[in-house]
Amino acid sequence: MSLAATYSKLIKEEATRLGFLSCGISRAEFLEDEAPRLENWLKNKYQGELSYMENHFDKRLDPRLLVDGAKSVISLSYNYFTTQSQSDPTAPKLSKYAYGTDYHFVIKEKLKELLSFIQNHIGEVSGRAFVDSAPVLDKAWAERAGLGWVGKHSLLLSKKKGSFFFLSELIIDLELDYDTRITTDHCGSCTKCIDACPTEAIIDNRIIDASKCISYLTIELKDNIPDPFKGKMENWAFGCDICQDVCPWNRFSMPHQEPAFDPHPDLLDMTRQEWEEITEDTFKKVFKKSAVKRTKFAGLKRNIDFLNQ
Repeated sequence: MSLAATYSKLIKEEATRLGFLSCGISRAEFLEDEAPRLENWLKNKYQGELSYMENHFDKRLDPRLLVDGAKSVISLSYNYFTTQSQSDPTAPKLSKYAYGTDYHFVIKEKLKELLSFIQNHIGEVSGRAFVDSAPVLDKAWAERAGLGWVGKHSLLLSKKKGSFFFLSELIIDLELDYDTRITTDHCGSCTKCIDACPTEAIIDNRIIDASKCISYLTIELKDNIPDPFKGKMENWAFGCDICQDVCPWNRFSMPHQEPAFDPHPDLLDMTRQEWEEITEDTFKKVFKKSAVKRTKFAGLKRNIDFLNQ
């Protein structure tokens, strides 16, 4: 076994020990296939008010501009699927990923541990950890690393693990053994996600009009939610899981084993009335460490009020 293969095996074993669902490795290079796709997506204004998507175009396509001397992109997935759900079926809904502690904190710590492990067991290796917080095209790298394929809903899918997982990366200056990209689209003729999207945000295969996506409208949009979406939100107050819930591959999703992702004790039992009458104190208590804090109290209230219009 080559040194690169030995190091890759070590890294993957440690990733598993740290609780990551999958780990794959690809060569750090220019994403030639993604360049025209990203350019067209931006040209069509599908980013809505996500103006940051227009920044650092070159860095999004070449990790060597983010990390000096970058040789490898280690792509990792981390499960957040849960069978728990809100007890009041009429209550405003939260995406599953927002039930527990904000994933940015949880996964960033694990990435730091993995990088530290690499430095301690392999030697002088430099790199950076990325969790949905820098100009990195997570799905493109995960696809290249063999973790899955990008489905029609634009999320990464795995035949054995579904899509309820977070993606993150370590970009390092170490040559490793590279995995084989999954080139087969296993969605076939299925259009369940496209058919189920109440706001028609899924334009075409793998293309999302973010400005129509319920997740965008309830989290990223800072202005008022446009009137045309009244009656189309299907009671989602933060994020949306519709396209994943209907996906046949998610029958293989298994509940996560991460205690930090368990919901606050009060969250799942909140009634519709309690949501509608939520105070800032309750918001701070229930969502103290949650990703829901991204909307701030005023944003969540805006979303809940819009559902009642």
